[in-house]
Amino acid sequence: MRPQSLFPLFAEITSLSGIGPRLAKLFARLEVERVVDLLWHLPSSLVDRRAAFALADVPADRVVRLTLRVVDHQVPANRRAPYRVLCEDGTGRIALVFFNGREDYLRRLLPVGHTRLVSGRVELFGERLQMAHPDYVVAEDEAHLIPALEPVYPLTEGLSGKVVRKAAAAALAKAPELPEWLDPALVAERDWPAWHAALDAVHRPSEAQAVEPDHPARARLAYDELLANQLALALVRQRARRRKGRALTGDGRLVAAALGRLPFDLTGDQRAAVDQILADMGADDAMLRLVQGDVGSGKTVVALVAMLTAVEAGAQAAMLAPTEILARQHAAGLAPLAQAAGVRLAVLTGRTPKGERARLLADLAAGGIHILVGTHAVIEEAIQFKDLGLAVIDEQHRFGVFQRLALSGKGRAVDTLVMTATPIPRTLTLTVYGDMEVSRIQEKPPGRQPVDTRVVSLARLDAVVEAVGRAITQGEQVYWVCPLVEEAERLDVTAAADRHRDLAARFGDRVGLLHGQLKGAEKEAAMAAFADGTTRLLVATTVIEVGVDVPNATVMVIEHAERFGLAQLHQLRGRVGRGDKASRCLLLRAERVSETARARLDVLRRSDDGFLIAEEDLRLRGAGEVLGTRQSGLPQFRLADLDAHGELMARARDEARLILARDAELQGPRSAALRTLLYLFERDAAVRTLRSG
Repeated sequence: MRPQSLFPLFAEITSLSGIGPRLAKLFARLEVERVVDLLWHLPSSLVDRRAAFALADVPADRVVRLTLRVVDHQVPANRRAPYRVLCEDGTGRIALVFFNGREDYLRRLLPVGHTRLVSGRVELFGERLQMAHPDYVVAEDEAHLIPALEPVYPLTEGLSGKVVRKAAAAALAKAPELPEWLDPALVAERDWPAWHAALDAVHRPSEAQAVEPDHPARARLAYDELLANQLALALVRQRARRRKGRALTGDGRLVAAALGRLPFDLTGDQRAAVDQILADMGADDAMLRLVQGDVGSGKTVVALVAMLTAVEAGAQAAMLAPTEILARQHAAGLAPLAQAAGVRLAVLTGRTPKGERARLLADLAAGGIHILVGTHAVIEEAIQFKDLGLAVIDEQHRFGVFQRLALSGKGRAVDTLVMTATPIPRTLTLTVYGDMEVSRIQEKPPGRQPVDTRVVSLARLDAVVEAVGRAITQGEQVYWVCPLVEEAERLDVTAAADRHRDLAARFGDRVGLLHGQLKGAEKEAAMAAFADGTTRLLVATTVIEVGVDVPNATVMVIEHAERFGLAQLHQLRGRVGRGDKASRCLLLRAERVSETARARLDVLRRSDDGFLIAEEDLRLRGAGEVLGTRQSGLPQFRLADLDAHGELMARARDEARLILARDAELQGPRSAALRTLLYLFERDAAVRTLRSG
């Protein structure tokens, strides 16, 4: 259904002249595989070739343009020596230097007695001026071949700037004139060029500011991408809201039975979140709500209340978790509470045995299973519910928007509740969760222990190992987190496998190992051994970042903590302090760390407020790194820089909502242009929500 005008942009880059399979492989390293990717591959800086000097005045270490008369060729006797071409301009002399230069080629390029325009970087070699491998050498009547401002693109090994510039120019030639999708008043207010003119201004700059994020052309392109993002989210939200259905209201008996088993009362924030969720569930429109809760704030209990309410209303509920470990842990924690309420709960993962899976699917389709907890296996086509009323998605940032739709599509008017323990700065919430209502849980449940956090130099590693030994002797359990699984070249980081070997030599079989490269059964066995106390010290990578819950674990050691993001460190620290014992987190850092890394670790040492930490992480690292985890739920922006264009995101959100308020089906005067925008930025699935109703 993509508009035909966009077909040339979505062709492979091998459709461009001069780009064959070898170059295509190099471009692929830059995530450039189609013509449109070249348009989105923006210059990172410019080379200014406008400055023209006489040799008597030319500054060293600067790119300049010179008008030179060729005096002599100094051909080296040894091929390894440089080939020099002496030139002058009446005020001085300069040597143009070529390594591995071919005499026949250079004599044609720079014939003695002729004048040439030359551009490149001038250097001082002793007292003499020289220019190694000029970027441009042209005749006087070809001055137009030297660009005044030359874009500099991000490169990869084997790919030259000249090749990328030529490819970008070829892609630009393929870019069609498209109808304007932006509000004319906004374009006039910001003095923005049209889409094609903006691309032209960025890839063929006429002013040095063209690479700045606030330049009108750059800002226009960024806004196009942000508007496509927000319009797609708004369409998903609209579809969810217009799926009319029964209101899910319960009588509270199952909820009361389950909560009666808890050793504590709900916090004020939990009760407020429950009230918001039950109000949404009781409405005619399908719910789409995010519960954003800090580590250990009790989101799962809130989700259970929602799921039991759905069961009270005669429907089923499903909980989707990103990993098998987390799915089984959720099930283990919820099972006693579900049992107390007389509700049947089951677990489904990719490793559920075939016979058990067949029985489970039959029971699920017949309505015998009230709550299903599982991994991606839950959204497979074969999984059928009798009457799915509520979908709960844990750690939404591990899933894409349309995986969420796949689960909610397994029932009629399914309410969707999304949870995340990854605090996201308010300034970025629109980017990731722009289609949802948001509830925040910041209070900690009673009994949660504060974690004593200390920053320790790796030079004191032996003392840390001694402290770990004392904790193990006293019956406590310890996590030891490393940033890599195996030793990586050029990184002075101890891998989890190596650290496990070292610690096992000291503490024997009380040391376990858990990382992402283990098979599912091995991961489960390693976690089970730690949970039941068989192993007292678990060496792991960040696979334990979210959800793993062992109340007896009181010490968290994070090796090379300076290599982790603040939010990630906060998540890891949240694995301890879950029982009734005092807990510690030791952040081991390298001897020399940057000021930014030092500031990050100090923030963590001083605060345990995940939302404050997330804001600091954004301030210290920028949105690109905070969101740069390459997980499918986080949009990867090619044109927008959320550090620079945060204000445009809010504007795009407001415009997207206004567009759909006026034209819900995108059938009005701007509809064709807006649909083109969605297709251009590959929000095809959002367009399909219009067709599916």
